[in-house]
Amino acid sequence: MTEPRRHALSFDVEEFFHVANLSHAFPKERWDEVPSRLDVGMDALLSLLDRRGARATMFFLGWVATRRPDLVKRCHDAGHEIASHGWEHEFLWDLEGPDGFHEHLALTEDAIEAAGVPRPVGFRASTFTLTRRTWWAFDVLAERGYLYDSSVHPVRHPTYGVPDFEPGISTVETERGSVIEFPVTTLPVGSKNVPIGGGGYFRLFPGPLHRAAISRVTRMGRPVAIYLHPWEFDPDQPRIPAPAFKKFRHYVGLSRSLDRLDALISRWPFGTMREVLEGEGALSL
Repeated sequence: MTEPRRHALSFDVEEFFHVANLSHAFPKERWDEVPSRLDVGMDALLSLLDRRGARATMFFLGWVATRRPDLVKRCHDAGHEIASHGWEHEFLWDLEGPDGFHEHLALTEDAIEAAGVPRPVGFRASTFTLTRRTWWAFDVLAERGYLYDSSVHPVRHPTYGVPDFEPGISTVETERGSVIEFPVTTLPVGSKNVPIGGGGYFRLFPGPLHRAAISRVTRMGRPVAIYLHPWEFDPDQPRIPAPAFKKFRHYVGLSRSLDRLDALISRWPFGTMREVLEGEGALSL
């Protein structure tokens, strides 16, 4: 197979205290009281991406965008795509159905546009909570003019996942129109898809093993979609008491994340989600 021309790199732009694994310690009504550490990770990331000539899609939480329009504009001016990550890192099934989703998307769109940046055309749900249970979200996305989504994770997981979903780029048809789905990358192993697209797996797997998995997907002719978070590049963030497994998943490998990302984007060309979809012919220029 012909190798993809470019892979997709993305970041869910959120604070460390927005993460579901730490939600017990940070209720929403107290978020404004927690000192922000967002610039620590973002400064490191934007500097690395600029140095390597890589572009990425920044999926901004509306909560962040409305408080940091300067950061939204900075990312856009550096050549990165600005997309939507929803309003307050809510799981889709915790919204009041399609109406609640419409409202939260509108709030995020307004915050992004208020920063002087074009209305987003891409979306990623918090914690991949676009599942068969919330499939109605595609109708809302199509109705609001979104071109693509990156929320369906084709894995088996106790919280999220659609294990029988197409792991590559595909099209979801709705009564309101079509939406391109670009899942974060998985590696087929037997009858299962192993998640290798980022997050804790990026930090947990040994670097050479992770890059070997990316190479295998590349040889299959599929563009890779990597997702990470700014807080994963902030090794000095506060250590919050949490159940052992959640604590491990959040803090493992933080000190080596930047070097690993550098090794990854030095080896393969990376661009935005939209650039890759256009290059693959899934979206028109």
